[in-house]
Amino acid sequence: MDLATIIGLIACIALMIFGIINGAGASALGSFWDVPSIMITFGGAFMAVLASSNLKDYIGGLKSIVITFKPPQLDETGTIKSVMDLSNIARKEGLLALEEAANNLEDEFLKKGVLLVVDGTDPELVRAILETELDCMENRHKKNMAFWDNVASMGPAWGMIGTLIGLINMLKDLDDPSAIGPAMATALVTTFYGSVLANWVATPTSNKLKVNHEAEYKVKVVIIEGLLSIQAGENPRVIGEKLKSFLSPAQRATFEDEEGGGEANG
Repeated sequence: MDLATIIGLIACIALMIFGIINGAGASALGSFWDVPSIMITFGGAFMAVLASSNLKDYIGGLKSIVITFKPPQLDETGTIKSVMDLSNIARKEGLLALEEAANNLEDEFLKKGVLLVVDGTDPELVRAILETELDCMENRHKKNMAFWDNVASMGPAWGMIGTLIGLINMLKDLDDPSAIGPAMATALVTTFYGSVLANWVATPTSNKLKVNHEAEYKVKVVIIEGLLSIQAGENPRVIGEKLKSFLSPAQRATFEDEEGGGEANG
């Protein structure tokens, strides 16, 4: 499970509850529970998003929230090591020897690229095929991000619609001044729900999907550049230096320390 997502969401709701009950007591929570307001805000926001999408993308967008609770199984340094190992095999035994090595690869994208190289596919075609798959992945991810961006924009809008409905109903019946305060509170709670939907659920989900996408995209770019370098017959050390440029300074230092330790043990 992705602890950052879980801790962040729990902390947000805990801080909201603290703000509500601080000074007013736990009984104040009842003032923030209103079923019609929930139906207007959450139902209206999600149905408006459905109206602006197709059913398949809508369902896919809803399901994508699960991804935010699962840390992506990505290892930039591990990927670079795998590519460097492949480059050493290709330099010592030739490109055809990579076919056997490909059978032990778990990353399907890397495996596909290796087999294209082994088959003698033109380098430009290899790049085109892998970048097409990369573009398709990006389009899928963007649909999910756009779904939650749309929810984030619809939530406050439908919260305001609920507030206006409440205010209109309140203003139609002003005979009892004592009822104005509670009616106003009920009307405003839909705006609260809209803001919560946007800033507690939708925006964090969209941002986490973007973070995961960027990490996966970078790993696949590393694979493409590494495989094309292997196909071009570049020196494994040169390939390693090229791919290490994708790492942050801290990652690069750790990677080089591990490399040095491995060489020393060897």
